[in-house]
Formats: sequence, C-alpha cells, structure tokens
Amino acid sequence: MGHFVTSKDIPADGEHIAPGKLALPMMVCGVIALLGIILSVYLLFIHGDSTEVNQPADTVQGQYAYSWLFAFIFFISITLGGTFWMLLHHVSNSGWGIAVRRLMENLASVFPWFAILAIPFFFPEVQKHLYEWMNEHRIAGTGTYGSVTPEVKETLYANHQALLAAKEFYMNLPFWFGRMVFYFVALGGGIIWLKKISVAQDHDPNPGVERLIFSRKLSMFFLVVFGLTATFLVFDLVKALDFKWFSTMYGVYFFAGCVLNGMALLILTSILLRRAGYLQTVMSPEHHHVMGKLTFAFVVFWGYVTFSQFFLIWYANITEETSYFLLRNTGNWNTASVCLVFGHFALPFLFLLRSDVKKKPGLMIPITIYLFTLHALDHYIMVTPERGPSLTMFSEGGPQLFSTGNVFWLDLIAFVTIGCFFAYFYMRALTKSSLFPHRDPRILESANLFN
Repeated sequence: MGHFVTSKDIPADGEHIAPGKLALPMMVCGVIALLGIILSVYLLFIHGDSTEVNQPADTVQGQYAYSWLFAFIFFISITLGGTFWMLLHHVSNSGWGIAVRRLMENLASVFPWFAILAIPFFFPEVQKHLYEWMNEHRIAGTGTYGSVTPEVKETLYANHQALLAAKEFYMNLPFWFGRMVFYFVALGGGIIWLKKISVAQDHDPNPGVERLIFSRKLSMFFLVVFGLTATFLVFDLVKALDFKWFSTMYGVYFFAGCVLNGMALLILTSILLRRAGYLQTVMSPEHHHVMGKLTFAFVVFWGYVTFSQFFLIWYANITEETSYFLLRNTGNWNTASVCLVFGHFALPFLFLLRSDVKKKPGLMIPITIYLFTLHALDHYIMVTPERGPSLTMFSEGGPQLFSTGNVFWLDLIAFVTIGCFFAYFYMRALTKSSLFPHRDPRILESANLFN
C-alpha cells in the first residue's frame, strides 16, 4: 500500500540533483561520445574506400555504416518510447504518473539531439552501402539528390526494377530527405515545447490548470506526429534496407519495442534515483507496480505483434514478404531468432506475471537490464542480417551471408559511442530541472497512489 502524503511533505522548490553529483559520469560519457564520433567520422568518410560511387562494398566503411545504423535505431527507439509515455500521459489526463512525468519528459528530450547522429545518413558515401534503391535511382540518372523523372522511370523499367519504379511516389530522394528533416523538426520541436511549458509551471506561484489543458491539446496533435515519426522513421532507415520487402505490421512492431523499453528505462531511472535518496516523498512501490504492469502489457503486445507479422507473412506466402524471414532463419541467424522468441517474450512474461515482483526494485533492476539486452538483439536482427548479402553483392563469389572479417569491434564502437551520447544528454536533462513537477495540482493525487 502507498504512503500518505500531504502538501506539507512536498518540497516547495521540488527536488534537484545535487550540483556535481552527475558531473563525473557526464564528463566520462561526453568524452567517450566525442572521441567515438571523431573515430566514426573517420571510419564512415575518410577510411579508404575505392569502390564506385553507387556500389556497396565489403569494406570497413560499408560494415561500419550498418554498425552505426544498428546503434542509432536502438537508442532512438528508447527516446521515442519516453516520448510516447509523455504524450499519452498528457492526453489521458492521468493523475497517477505526475510523480514520474518529468522523467518521461527528460527521456523524450534526448530525441532532438539524435538529429546530430542522423547526419551521416544524408551522405551518398554512407547511403550507397545501406540503401540499394538510392543506388538504383542514381544509376538511372537522378543525380546525387534529384527526383525521379519520366526518363528515370523508363530507365528503371529497362534495368528490371519495375517494383522500385512503382514505389517512386514514396521512395524518391527529395521526399526521403524532407521526411528525415520533418521527423526531427516537428516531433523534436513538440517535445521541447511541451517540456518548456512543464518546467515553466515549476516557477509559477499560481500555476493553475491552464498549462495542463494547453499541454493536453498540444499532445493530441503531437501524438499524431509521433505516430507518423515512429512508423516512417523505421520504414526509411531500416525497412528500406530491402526495398522489395514489405510488411503491414512493421511500424507497430517497432512501436511495441520502443514503448516497452522506454518504460523499462523509466523504471530503472526511478529506482536508481530513489536509492540515491530522491523522489522518496512522491513515489512509492505503488508507482513501480503500475509501471511494472505497463511493462508486462507491452511484453505481451510485442509478442502478439511479432507473431502476427510472422504468421501473416507465412500464411500469405508471397515472395516479396518471405525473404525477410528466410534470411533471418538461415545459418546462425536462426539461433538468434529462436533466442528472441523465448527470451524477448516467454521469460519476461513469466517473470512479470507475479504482482509482488513489480514492487521489488531488487528484482526489477535485472529484468529491465535483461529487456534492454533482448531489445538490442531484436534490433540487431532487424538491421545486420542485411549487411552480408548487400555488401558482398559484387564480390567474386556472389552475395554471402556474412561480411568478411570480424565486425564485432565495429559494432561495439558504434554502440558505445551512441550509448554514451544518449547517456550524456539524458543525465544532462535530469540535472536541468526539478525531478518532478512539484507545482502540478495533481501531485498529491500521484503521491498518494494506491492500486
């Protein structure tokens, strides 16, 4: 049962992380991220690559492009999860989560910074290794960033790329660039706006409910923007690795993983803050119970969506759809796919089934870390099986299942670089304002939560 809190128990100025408390880990993460980005620029753009402009190759440059994409999509999915919870909280006018709403806002606020990490995807030197459709367009005559003209479409048909010509309305370079800019400007701008309104309430002696109502109206609009961004960002960066493949459930499959692991990080953050002495007044095991139930719900939802996608493709038995699973069920990828089925769904389902587990931080810490690990495996399987066949397409022996050499260190460099970048800006957001919106009129309702 939750504790009883009155307005006298709520700190008048909220709770702030003590100055310098996170200075050392922030400095370490910042330095590692900076050095990693410098090294990544070298690996992506300067490291020797003698191949043609529109031809992928099994070089360090090509291999690292996939490493960068995997790490990028993994960490941005967690920030998108935080964004969803923040928007949903406003739209549903929820009272229980006021105590953790600022944590949601802090996690969401990392998303706009990922625009910096997305810059490599705008260059042909990186695109040529990842996106065959862009190479085909450029070979057909679009130029570096040009659009598809009737002459280009005729050339695509002549090059036996009728399917790509049919998708020209969506898969063309100007529209692709426009969408990428839209994701970060529209959703990123909305996140910054909503957090600014929330923080402004902390300094208002007569806060009222006007900001809450305005935030709710804004969130209704930005929830639509979020849906478009989460769906089409993964279409443009991951699904487009094989332009021939399509799935009607890929967007919601990505969304389920985002939301599940966004909540897992919120749980982990709140537990660590409480262990450090923060949020003692406004949070209780009841909050962890609710957040644990939401985690459990999205473990089930992820399993449902993942199976549905596989089942629909298996049942339809269409060549353009089955290629995705054929590749991921070949060789050692099959072992990883089987591990994903049992590890991402079955084990967390059984573990989170008990209600008492969700209230125990000592048990929730390992399960959240476990969920991150399986989420990384999920995204690794989404991205990297395409690396071998794509990069070895023009090799002497034809397409191979795996790239040459050991790509483990390249994957690790990209993962650590983007991970430290993510951690730096997340910790920075935590130190910028109170850890909870202490002047929200419903803070007592949240602090006295019982379910």
